[in-house]
Amino acid sequence: MKKTNKMSVEQVHTWFEVLRFASAIFIAFAISFIIISFSIDSPFSAMKNLFIGPLTSFRRFSTVLELMIPLTFGGLAVNIMFKANQFNLAAEGALFMGALVSAIIAIYMPGPSGLVMVFAMIAAGITGAIVCAIPGILKVKWKCSEMVVSLMLNYVMLYFGTYIFNQVARDPNSAYKASYTFREGVTLSNIISGTRLHSGIFIVIFFVIATYIFMFKTKWGYKLRVTGSNINFAKCTGIGVAGVIMSSQLIGGFIAGVGGSTEMLGMYTRFQWSELPGYGFDAVILNILAKENPAYIPVAAFFVAYLRIGADYMYKQSDVAAEIVAIIEGLVIVLIAAVAFLAKLKHKMTTKASKNLLESGGAQ
Repeated sequence: MKKTNKMSVEQVHTWFEVLRFASAIFIAFAISFIIISFSIDSPFSAMKNLFIGPLTSFRRFSTVLELMIPLTFGGLAVNIMFKANQFNLAAEGALFMGALVSAIIAIYMPGPSGLVMVFAMIAAGITGAIVCAIPGILKVKWKCSEMVVSLMLNYVMLYFGTYIFNQVARDPNSAYKASYTFREGVTLSNIISGTRLHSGIFIVIFFVIATYIFMFKTKWGYKLRVTGSNINFAKCTGIGVAGVIMSSQLIGGFIAGVGGSTEMLGMYTRFQWSELPGYGFDAVILNILAKENPAYIPVAAFFVAYLRIGADYMYKQSDVAAEIVAIIEGLVIVLIAAVAFLAKLKHKMTTKASKNLLESGGAQ
């Protein structure tokens, strides 16, 4: 059988998704450029600042990596829950409560700093798991919509957490709303001097690898994906659907809680959040961009973080509203989520690849 260099159908699909993503970005930036051109006299300079802003100094680029960490944690948490076809958005509340619990432990728990941090992260993960389990329990027991419950639950966690903060951790002598300072040494180490980039980046890398292995290399991940793709088929094959749904919420919530702890112990010396951080909501964007593949979540997180830091630099240099990044994100998401976007091109590419496969006798 003669060899052929023609692309297989699977390769065509991969390259098409890359092309579609690149096209969506190009169109989004083109529309944003038109909008910017109506507000300032030098739109080219503004777009240049948006593109190169994070690269103008090592400090700015490190800020992109810093922002990637909580975004990636949120993305992984939501990814596991979405893979089970559970639209649980409580990762936001789980991140908040995980950060608060770890802060309280960092303030009051005695012992070696390393042990305190490990305990704080585990406790934060358990807290996050409990938060995300609430919509799961209501879904399994009483068929409540997990999306509606989780959206409301996030604000319950915000105000409940604020109450705990005021009663337990708030420093009355602080000039602003903040907790007592963490014990000395109970913070994640800085890995590059002159920046705030901390060792939490290694923790999130571990979770990316672990999530991918769990999702695609274990029987539990397989059950989760089968349940998410077709719950009736999963029931027919003997998979405990209720258990799978609950486990996805618990695992996702644990990751979100650890993410909140990592952000708090890596970037702060005292708890000072007065509102939800937003990383759990951003996680939905990341999963759309990453096509719900945990391996691509860090790439999507880098894209969003780079865009936001670039928008901040553009605002400072060109006086263009930083909200332009929301327009770009929205356009990219709409185009990527739109099934019909470049659908005809995909059909042509797939048909051609299938024809080449048949002509080569199936040898690829």
